[in-house]
Amino acid sequence: MIKLLLALGPVLLMLIVSEYFWKEKIIRGESARKLLHIVIGSYVATWPAFLSFPAIQNISAAFLVVVLLSQRYNIFKAINDVKRKTWGDVLYALGIGLTATLTRDPWVFAVAILFMSLSDGMAGLVGTHYGKGNFYSVFGNRKSLVGTLAFILCSFAILLGIQSVHSLNLSPLMFVILPFMAAALENLGSLGSDNILIPVLVVLALS
Repeated sequence: MIKLLLALGPVLLMLIVSEYFWKEKIIRGESARKLLHIVIGSYVATWPAFLSFPAIQNISAAFLVVVLLSQRYNIFKAINDVKRKTWGDVLYALGIGLTATLTRDPWVFAVAILFMSLSDGMAGLVGTHYGKGNFYSVFGNRKSLVGTLAFILCSFAILLGIQSVHSLNLSPLMFVILPFMAAALENLGSLGSDNILIPVLVVLALS
């Protein structure tokens, strides 16, 4: 029970704080949504340190139910405040559970979740604020050069950090290929499908 509270308590707190910020008009729209994805995802990446992978799968299933209820009844407005059509929040929850299913290595899980949340979130934030004048379209999805660059650099930093912390021996080629391949999927993924495609790619590449 203590571990469950440790896992869910901070996430609930983040949701409450985000709702306050939304209500006070401190941050709204895509920026609020992406920031929440970054913060929650970065915390979820630490779950294997104190939770079993089956427990993470169960929590992700519960998280999926909460997301569906929020969409149906507009409970968490900071998450639902997006003008474009997307299944990103639903697939975000599924991505966490799928990652916990595909790997039993805590560091692989962490990298996959951080690519999905931190790298993708930074791409969205940077693209929203600094992407004017360098937008491009991929299958109708609006992307930006600076956003894609932010994704690649953030992914590189994640790999570098995880290698330093866990004393891994990752191939130098991995530092080049994986960030670019993940960025390509982020560009191609429509309606939030990148929240599934990116973690699957990372798990397959690192496993």
